[in-house]
Amino acid sequence: MSATAMVMTRPRLGFLGVGWIGRNRMEAMVASDAIEVAAIADALPDNGAEAGALAPDAVQLEDFDALLDQELDGIVIATPSALHAEQAIRALERGIAVFCQKPLGRSRKEVDAVIDAARSADRLLGVDLSYRGTAAMRAIRDRIVAGDLGYVHAIDLVFHNAYGPDKPWFYDPRLSGGGCIMDLGVHLIDVALWMLDFPEVESVDADLFSKGRPLSHRAAQVEDHGIATIRLAGGTVVRIACSWRLHAGQDSVITADFYGDRAGASFRNVKGSFYDFRADLLRGTQRENLTLPGDAWGGVMAMAWAHRLARCRRFDPECEHLASLSSVIDSVYAAAHRL
Repeated sequence: MSATAMVMTRPRLGFLGVGWIGRNRMEAMVASDAIEVAAIADALPDNGAEAGALAPDAVQLEDFDALLDQELDGIVIATPSALHAEQAIRALERGIAVFCQKPLGRSRKEVDAVIDAARSADRLLGVDLSYRGTAAMRAIRDRIVAGDLGYVHAIDLVFHNAYGPDKPWFYDPRLSGGGCIMDLGVHLIDVALWMLDFPEVESVDADLFSKGRPLSHRAAQVEDHGIATIRLAGGTVVRIACSWRLHAGQDSVITADFYGDRAGASFRNVKGSFYDFRADLLRGTQRENLTLPGDAWGGVMAMAWAHRLARCRRFDPECEHLASLSSVIDSVYAAAHRL
């Protein structure tokens, strides 16, 4: 058996970017006891110091180049979106597995380049599509796979954030690649495709808005409200809506409804929470609860990647679905531009 195929224990990880979300994922991985935090790099010393409290034996570094020079099995990337693809590719080319915050890239071209690098290096690649890790979404997917819903012909998904991001780079299209579709819509599209095992996409229609007006200059603006209809092979129609700073009447509105010819399923955030969700199975006027809020889902995908890395760090073809996801996002922007 080759060295890359050997079972590994407690892989040595480097963490690039340890702001709130990077530190949260690091904490989840540390708690899983599946990894060793070997090194931390963040441009802001305070971030590094806070993360270092979770892993006092980790070396503190100033930049990505220094991180790459460490003896690492994997790198966890939580930096601004514009940096994701380049940083992931550089790590993979050094033979280091990657777990990256979404989006992996700002376009299908960038995502393809990262996947190609992972395939060439024969290294594990994962992206933090975190809503797959919620107990509620997993319960609904189990029912869909089991056939309880029958043929799922319609899916409606919503993610309205009444605040919007607090970092300036989110509003610069060169750095973010897009607005709420890239930030929130990516989760909605991913959930819809993942639930149905990534069917082919036949067509996409979309409307994008900035401050209540149609988005007219994508090179200079990002959308703060997006609506799209995605038609899948087999006839299923997916509708998504997402926004920043919408007059939502609460902190957030996060929902996903799946309609089949035997039953439906509902995913809902509770009392406007960004973190608490429930799932229900729907039959006619009856509702059967599947899950209640309270699961610690934020780090589930990160922990799953860490456990997978501990077993085997080789390329996993499952990551090729990331290209399909990115292609749909490209199509949303293209469709809105055509209109």
